[in-house]
Parts: sequence; C-alpha cells; structure tokens
Amino acid sequence: MNWNKGNFMVSDDISLIDLDTVFYLLSNTYWAADRKKEIIEKSMKNSISFGLYDNQKQIGFARVVTDKAVFSWLLDVVINENYRRNGLGYWLMECILQHPEIKYTRFALATEDAHDFYKKFKFKERESMARGLVID
Repeated sequence: MNWNKGNFMVSDDISLIDLDTVFYLLSNTYWAADRKKEIIEKSMKNSISFGLYDNQKQIGFARVVTDKAVFSWLLDVVINENYRRNGLGYWLMECILQHPEIKYTRFALATEDAHDFYKKFKFKERESMARGLVID
C-alpha cells in the first residue's frame, strides 16, 4: 500500500526499502545503535515495514509487529535528521495507524524521549508498561 503527498511517499512495500539507509538511520538512535544489519533485515521481514521516501530516496522507516487482529507493537520509527520538523513523522504515523491490516488493533510502543509526539496519536502512558505507551 502506498500513500502520497507531493514528492513524498509512504509505502509498506518491503522491496522498496533500502537496507543500507535503514541501517544508517537506526545506527544513529539510542535504541538500535549496535544492531547488526542482518538483524535489521530479519526484523523487517517479520514485520509490516514502512518506508518514507522523497521521490525515490528513502528518508524514514518504521515497522510494526502484529497479529493483525488484536495487537500491534510499533518499533524503529526514525526520520532522517535533514527532514525532521516538517510534519513527515506525523504523516508517517497517520499512514501506519490507518493501514487496513492493523488499524483496528491495539497499538503499543516503548520510548524514552518521544512521549509528547506519540500522545498526539492518543498513546497514553501506562504504569504496567515500563516506558511504554498504548492506544486504548
């Protein structure tokens, strides 16, 4: 499935994802800095993976682990720093949350520093989840 906005596209087509770009983006995060490329590739194949593109250039990534019926876990949301603060992360999240295979599932995620961003999408902090947020 693809979503388009001007020159930008979000897609769940894993064949479009540039593994080297995803590896680079994740290597600059606090949660995946030491993750090996082979592990990233395996995790993408076992998730619904989303690429964010400026024309053909990948500039963002996210993935969702899900049973496609009840529960979805959002992971590895990252945008190239040159494209941040332009609403693209917000748009990527909107696309993910409206994906037809998962839009009726309960979402959760873990984050140390982006609580305010995810609260815009009705994620709430829960005492029972260490550093976790959920959408009820």
